[in-house]
Amino acid sequence: MPVDASFRLALQQTANALSIGSIYALIALGYTMVYGIIELINFAHGDIFMIGSFLAVIVTGYIGGQSGPITNNLPLLVILIVGALLFTMPIVGVLNMLIERAVYRPLRNAPRLTPLITAIGMSFILQNVALVIAGSGDRSAPQIFPLTWQVDLGGANIPLLSIFVFVLAIVLMVALQTFVSRTRLGRAMRATAQDREASALMGVDLNQTIALTFLLGGMLAGAAGVVWGLTHGYVRQDLGFNAGLKAFTSAVLGGIGNIAGAVLGGFVIGFIENFASSIGFSRWSEFLTFMVLTFVLIFRPSGILGQQLGDRA
Repeated sequence: MPVDASFRLALQQTANALSIGSIYALIALGYTMVYGIIELINFAHGDIFMIGSFLAVIVTGYIGGQSGPITNNLPLLVILIVGALLFTMPIVGVLNMLIERAVYRPLRNAPRLTPLITAIGMSFILQNVALVIAGSGDRSAPQIFPLTWQVDLGGANIPLLSIFVFVLAIVLMVALQTFVSRTRLGRAMRATAQDREASALMGVDLNQTIALTFLLGGMLAGAAGVVWGLTHGYVRQDLGFNAGLKAFTSAVLGGIGNIAGAVLGGFVIGFIENFASSIGFSRWSEFLTFMVLTFVLIFRPSGILGQQLGDRA
């Protein structure tokens, strides 16, 4: 393959990897924040993302009345995407927070296996609720952002949608990092992650801090659900299993409990998937993903950004 063609292909695959990696990173942040605060692997978080993807379809498809790309009405496109984010993120965040209040909080002092099993049960509950309401199989999600809108970068045609997804994810991640590092509630989250009992003695409201963590994680998963529909064009009731598994893998790969690690892990998983697809081994992408995870954990059990306990979010 000529050098120019290889370079263009590399740029194209990089854009694709950053796009799907952004989605995994947004979901992974919820896993890593919850683990950082209460050391719970919230297996229902992937299904929270799934609920967000269905809510986005309600805005773009049912309320907005769209079934395909909006090519000649930019204000309507902006309104629907912003509306989908504003509608989905708070609802999914509050849902995640209510699950913590009703299901996980009563088990906070139970043996660690108990909330873990409960999280798996909560995952099945959410999947079955979606199954009853929406049915099984793929459901169309309006791809209102035109896939034909592209920019020429180094000879490669990069979809504007990929750039939009990447920029949106970066903005949300920077906002989260700023909130955690520069606000009073963010300091309470970091203090709780470092030492829950000591932070309570110092006046930190643990219930409020943990609820806030679930709220923020759910809102980020909701944003991921919105961009999933735009990029993939379908949603389904078991969507959260695979996406959640890969996002959880991202969090572990980057160093679970570490915000930057979750983001890095998401992008690494995105690159692995796209690399496998580009060489014709898309069916082996999950094998490659977990093989890389296994090797990383063998040689660096704490993940790529192995961290001190005190650095957790």
